[in-house]
Amino acid sequence: MRSGYSFFMRRINQVILDIIVFILAVFLAYLIRFERMPEGSYLRQWILLLPYLVLARTLSFYFFRVYSIVWKYVSIRDVLLIMGSSLPASMLLFLVRIASPSRLADMKVPFGVIAIEYLMVIIGASGIRMLRRLTYEMRSSKKDTREGGDRKRVLLIGAGDAGNAAVRELKKRSDQGMTVVGFIDDDPKKIHTVIQGYSVLGGSGQIPALVERKSVDEAIITIANASSKDIRRIVDICNGAGIKVKIIPSLPEMLDEHVRMSKVREINIDDLLGRSAVSFDNGRPEVVENYRHKRIMITGGGGSVGSELCRQLAALRPRGLILLDKDENSIYEIESEIQTTMPHCPTIPIVGDIRNRPKLERLIERFRPQVIFHAAAHKQVPLMELNISEAILNNIAGTQNVVELADAFGVEKFVFISTDKAINPTSIMGATKRIGEIIVQKIALRSRTRFSCVRFGNVLGSRGSVVPLFRKQIAAGGPITVTHPDIRRYFMSIAEAVQLIILAGTLGNGGQIIVLDMGQPIKIKDLAHDLIRISGYKEDEIEIQYTGLRPGEKLYEEILVDQEKAKATAFQKIFIAPALEVDDVQFSSVLEKMIHAAEQGRDEAVVDGLKSIGIGYQSYSSVVSAFDNE
Repeated sequence: MRSGYSFFMRRINQVILDIIVFILAVFLAYLIRFERMPEGSYLRQWILLLPYLVLARTLSFYFFRVYSIVWKYVSIRDVLLIMGSSLPASMLLFLVRIASPSRLADMKVPFGVIAIEYLMVIIGASGIRMLRRLTYEMRSSKKDTREGGDRKRVLLIGAGDAGNAAVRELKKRSDQGMTVVGFIDDDPKKIHTVIQGYSVLGGSGQIPALVERKSVDEAIITIANASSKDIRRIVDICNGAGIKVKIIPSLPEMLDEHVRMSKVREINIDDLLGRSAVSFDNGRPEVVENYRHKRIMITGGGGSVGSELCRQLAALRPRGLILLDKDENSIYEIESEIQTTMPHCPTIPIVGDIRNRPKLERLIERFRPQVIFHAAAHKQVPLMELNISEAILNNIAGTQNVVELADAFGVEKFVFISTDKAINPTSIMGATKRIGEIIVQKIALRSRTRFSCVRFGNVLGSRGSVVPLFRKQIAAGGPITVTHPDIRRYFMSIAEAVQLIILAGTLGNGGQIIVLDMGQPIKIKDLAHDLIRISGYKEDEIEIQYTGLRPGEKLYEEILVDQEKAKATAFQKIFIAPALEVDDVQFSSVLEKMIHAAEQGRDEAVVDGLKSIGIGYQSYSSVVSAFDNE
């Protein structure tokens, strides 16, 4: 109640101050125009005009919502609003001046008075608001100085638009606990210039000297779309100077393209990728229309890729999302997040297993999804070498259930999420994914459902990926465990992978395999070195140990895109891989026997089936066998 009264009184005080400005503006306009106090007919005109003009300007400010401006945060945009809201009254005076008959000559305000009065209103109304902002910032600055011992002293690296916006945001948000020391920028034209009261102190090469001279605690990269090369260079310089580095979100992450210091984050491995992440425009009308107002089911909806799929699909305004996962906690978390952040999107959380065909059938029959994304799978290569039958039952039999029911119930689109490990597989996991692709391709030949597969490399930051493991090992002081000094992998961010999956639902038809040209593979040891640096350590402070390749693991993954054989699509760097030819009769016969063997837990029979089914599965080394032989 008290806060409402305080708000009302502030608005009343603002109106009173504006009325004083309006009165002074009229007085000064006549004084400047005639170089003396108005007298005679002009004095009568001034007395008659004053109350009506003040009332007109006050009402105009109210209807243009000038009184919704928070004075201590007034900006150039607000000044433009004041200019626009001051115009109607001045235009009315101008029209009366040129249109009133000669007998109303006393009402004809001189053009000079009209123009000067308009300028005085703008200067006065904007000036008192700017003065309020200035006093607020001066008090905040003094407070920062008094509390300097408790506040971080930060360098802003990048004095462009994003840097300017970052300073403006920091001035508003004293609660962030940061005091700006100044800017760093490698553009010689900007050095020694001043942005909102803060100097551009030099280029990035001067960071170590400035850290010592200015007692800098932290640096923030305020470049909206900094390249991975520049980020890597800045991180190395700052680490050498003994300070941590953070970064503002990139423009795609900032949906409204406004810098918010509460969103400033640690440098992550995505920022240091050796290749530029591919950004797919999933806002294109032909993409959006494939999912808008559709009922969409995501199997494995609680996993790393599945949950990001839920987030991005919810933004496309589907009719609803059906989230299926056998892990109740992960389903609960993503369903709660979607309901909080995007309440417009209905979600149906289902705890269930894709191997339970009767339940899956009831689920699809009840909710009638129009699009299915099949992300549910066991993905950990070494674990699946130890749990062969489980991998077959989940990744193959489970996939077969979802695929056949999608066909039976006339689902419009079906996207199967595969992996680069399906190419010439040497692991159980890769082999199951390759068989899953073939199952999709075979049924697509006779189905009305538009089936497609999407294949990509390792996803940075997903559960079980090397990045979370390395972070834990670094936090514990090391060592970081890498299987081999030469092991390489293709990497992409979770967001990038999901964008590709969503596009696959647009492009795919007839069981096609959609793949992304991911550039050059990255050495895992280089990834480890990058993580050590962005964690604030020097490379020699954390040991890297090489443990040897694990069962089923390749030294190099196969190239994802052979551009001589692959077909280009309408999207840059996205291709359609050729289908693998298999003997249908042999494939179906072996598959049936293999699933039956898996149900009985006969792993050796399963492996024999994988070798004979015609997918190029070449090797198998069982950890279990090694134990049995001891």
